[in-house]
Amino acid sequence: MLFSSVPFLFYFLPAVLLVYFLVPKRAKNGVLLLSSLVFYGWGEPRYLPVMLVSILQGYIFGRLIERFRDTRRAKLFLVLSVLLSLGTLAYFKYADFMIANLNALTGLSAPLLRLALPVGISFYTFQILSYTVDVYRGTVPAQRNFIDLAAYIAMFPQLIAGPIVRYSDIAVQLKTREHSVSEAASGARRFILGLAKKILLANLLGELVSSFRASADLSILYYWLGAIAFTLQIYYDFSGYSDMAIGLGRIFGFRFPENFQYPYLSGSITEFWRRWHISLGSWFRDYLYIPLGGNRKGSARQLLNILLVWLATGLWHGAAWNFVLWGLLYAVLLTAEKLFWLRGLQKLHVLNHVYVLLFVTLGFVLFDASSVQDAAQSIRAMFGGGGLPLVSAESLYELRSCTVLLLLAVAGATPLAKSLCAAVQRSRAGKTALAVLEPVGLTALLAVCTAFLVDGSFNPFLYFRF
Repeated sequence: MLFSSVPFLFYFLPAVLLVYFLVPKRAKNGVLLLSSLVFYGWGEPRYLPVMLVSILQGYIFGRLIERFRDTRRAKLFLVLSVLLSLGTLAYFKYADFMIANLNALTGLSAPLLRLALPVGISFYTFQILSYTVDVYRGTVPAQRNFIDLAAYIAMFPQLIAGPIVRYSDIAVQLKTREHSVSEAASGARRFILGLAKKILLANLLGELVSSFRASADLSILYYWLGAIAFTLQIYYDFSGYSDMAIGLGRIFGFRFPENFQYPYLSGSITEFWRRWHISLGSWFRDYLYIPLGGNRKGSARQLLNILLVWLATGLWHGAAWNFVLWGLLYAVLLTAEKLFWLRGLQKLHVLNHVYVLLFVTLGFVLFDASSVQDAAQSIRAMFGGGGLPLVSAESLYELRSCTVLLLLAVAGATPLAKSLCAAVQRSRAGKTALAVLEPVGLTALLAVCTAFLVDGSFNPFLYFRF
């Protein structure tokens, strides 16, 4: 079940909200857990036990770690929990990747397991890991109420695509959170805007990407159009889903961390990764980079740590060599910036933004490719290799037909709309007008999104299998 679907919007969510706000406060986490299990099991009930067992081991080992704190047993229980969490993730996500590479290296023909990846396993695994590690570090107490912990890990608003919410972020909110009409209204607003980003921008950009993939009338321009469209699509797809998750969290009384801050305005790759998928970047920083030594053990060790973190980041996104190379690309760029590029980039003003957009776009070509070979062929074609013409009839047609969409997408990736609203609100008349028009506009936006959902069948979600 996706947020951007009719069953979720008009059946599941209204039913959950009705029950959630009718039950007493002490039962709300139970309702949230039960609805999350229904949400998760809607399309894949066979993988529900996998998530429940993962939650149970996190709960048990968290209690044991706290009970035997400051002893060797605590460390042993932490290691066992980490191994079980990562082992489960590795089995479902990387088993076939490892078997295929072993076959290629040895000449064996071991059969692939062909396991479907449980939805959201990468996200809830990282949440369990952060919980047990934080209990071991003593930064949070172990949760004694299984329902409360399970509600946190399985919470459907952020289960399948994040943001990655740490237990420490919402531990207090699990017990005492406030519900108000203003917070619910703010959450609904954020949800609708995220839904619009997904339906009206990401999906339409995705159709352009699909047209490119299906075309036989290729040109250099067409390759660039496809790359730019995908770069914008994945931003609106993922950030739109994050907005919906954050909005739903507010409706239920939770404050989730922000996950995007206009990343395409960045002046360096370093800055880009402080603005893109913020919750993942901070997770790797706190639970891998710093434990490896961070920047505390000399420059050489720091560069090695960066390499290891980005290898892990690439593999987290997918079990394929193109994801590994995608991670290595950013490791190289971040290392180069740290060593000598960053100061120079800060002086370039406009060119630094061009540099970021160029490498991010090329990175997403690699990210989106079905293989390393396909990625290499696409990047080669973008720079004139392969004897392709500069333009083709179809590329010019697509450019003309999608110019408005691309311009809207580019503008939407900046704080322009936010700045305009802030400017209007500075006057009393503007503030009054917005107060009246905003509910009408949001209702109309929801209606338009619904019409697109009912009328169309193209509604992919790029981060669904993570």
